[in-house]
Amino acid sequence: MMSPPNEMCGVLLVDKPTDHTSHDVVARLRGKLKTRKIGHAGTLDPMATGLLIILVGKATRISQYLISLDKEYTGTIELGKITDSQDAEGQVMETRPVPAYTQKEIEAAIQSFMGDQYQMPPMYSAIKIDGVPLYKKARKGEEVVREPRFIRVSAYELTRFALPHLDFRLRCSKGTYVRTLAHDLGQKLGCGAHLSALRRTATDRFNISQALTLDEIQSLSLPDIEKRLIPIHEAAPSVAL
Repeated sequence: MMSPPNEMCGVLLVDKPTDHTSHDVVARLRGKLKTRKIGHAGTLDPMATGLLIILVGKATRISQYLISLDKEYTGTIELGKITDSQDAEGQVMETRPVPAYTQKEIEAAIQSFMGDQYQMPPMYSAIKIDGVPLYKKARKGEEVVREPRFIRVSAYELTRFALPHLDFRLRCSKGTYVRTLAHDLGQKLGCGAHLSALRRTATDRFNISQALTLDEIQSLSLPDIEKRLIPIHEAAPSVAL
């Protein structure tokens, strides 16, 4: 069945602002684009900024393909504070002194997270157990058994060393919780840590430099927005629809 002639279809790259959920971004764009057939490929936490792949019209069918692609991030880890959510949005549960680590010690600890591994998902996540998202149980103070998930870290490097803050660049597989990597680094070092800032800079070949901010999108006409849509056959050339 052919799409109606005026139906938008394609992939729109958006630079998500902080304090917006991925759902908030979709809701705002649904109003602007005047379509209900819209979604995203790969959730970003409210605190995080950066590349959010928006799927419009028939492009929603390639969601699973795009979600499966590797992601790249930059961010900041703060040593010495452990939060219940493993990031800056959570409550500080414990504060520990931060030893005078050298840059080489930190780099060695970061490098130990390279490669294939299993990661324990955090309680503050949307993973469902018995139909209930884990974050709802976490808010009630419940802790439940989770299954570790296979992930791959293909690049993880320190880009700024300024204790207690560490800036990093990361490339990882789908399903990787970056805040859990930050938490686990703190556990390895013994001083505790949480993720204090995160920005997604790329998903495979899609780069943040190609993205529009929500304000930029709001200022464009619908025909101009349509010109920015990446066709399905370009976004997912190996997927047959």
